[in-house]
Amino acid sequence: MLKIFHLALLLFGMVLGTCARAESVLFLNPGSTEEAFWVSYSQFMQAAARDLGIDLQILYSQRQPELTLAQARLALQGANRPDYLMFVNEQYVAPQILRMAQDSGVKLFMVNAVLTPDQEALVGDRPDRIGSLIPNDEEGGYLMMKALIQVHPPVENGEQIEALAFSGLKITPSAQLRERGMQRALAEHPQVRLRQLVYSGWTQQRAYEQARQLVKRYPDVSLVWSANDEMAFGAMRAFSEAGKRPGSDVFFSAVNTSPAALQAVIDGRLSALVGEHFTLGGWALVELHDHESGVDLDRYGGRDRQIPLLQLIDKSQARQLLAMGKSPNYGVNFRQLSAKGKPASYRYPFGLQTLMH
Repeated sequence: MLKIFHLALLLFGMVLGTCARAESVLFLNPGSTEEAFWVSYSQFMQAAARDLGIDLQILYSQRQPELTLAQARLALQGANRPDYLMFVNEQYVAPQILRMAQDSGVKLFMVNAVLTPDQEALVGDRPDRIGSLIPNDEEGGYLMMKALIQVHPPVENGEQIEALAFSGLKITPSAQLRERGMQRALAEHPQVRLRQLVYSGWTQQRAYEQARQLVKRYPDVSLVWSANDEMAFGAMRAFSEAGKRPGSDVFFSAVNTSPAALQAVIDGRLSALVGEHFTLGGWALVELHDHESGVDLDRYGGRDRQIPLLQLIDKSQARQLLAMGKSPNYGVNFRQLSAKGKPASYRYPFGLQTLMH
């Protein structure tokens, strides 16, 4: 009788364990473990996963799209498939991942860069695509250039302000959108002349090497727009070596709220910084957790959403963000953000305000 009781308890425990099993999520991180942005992105996701009780695994592809595809193939066609696969359409890998995922039983969620309109037309709608979250990259590029122009001292009528731009990879949607935003701002300010746009592959060293040549070629440049913080620091180093003072002789912008970028805003070396999109993966996990709980994402703002995360960060906010990075879970209660049981008017409060509460 005792044996039967123990067996019943064991079986009950197994059933309970099955019911309470955490959903598994694999995130294919397109960046490298040397990039502050993608490391902070993973850390914020890990904080969200801890709070939500999600079994999260993260694989870096070190900026190699063929490695992303190999990781996706193993995850989607191997024996231990995750419940959810989260990935970025970096260098346009998404259609191949979607093809691999066909009939795999794995649910898909895209972040940061989604299908292009052409890709969308080819792939079409699919039930395994749960949703997507992207930032306002075009607006971010625009805000940076506008802010740079505003901090520049006034010039005489007929005089020009010379600018340089450092972008990431030509075939990265986020780089293209940020450039488009920059060009929109320039169109509004004909007194600003963009002397050259270069592609630095998101890396500090490449931007430094390019800027060393460009500062000689264009000695009158006083605005430097960069599509991320690493490239801004590379360019800044080259200009500093040429005797130009950041924040005084030359004004720099950047994307990403890395500790170094936030400190540079506080110090006045960076004149315009937009960021906070490192939170996208963490916010996406809130939605995946809700989906797993039976929440209809369409009721709460749509499955595919753009969030205005790229906002200008001032010195006060930079100090707050620096301090917040040292607190457990970034001070965010991810479970409270759930739409489960909320009225239809509820909208996920993903953004700077939730971090700065």
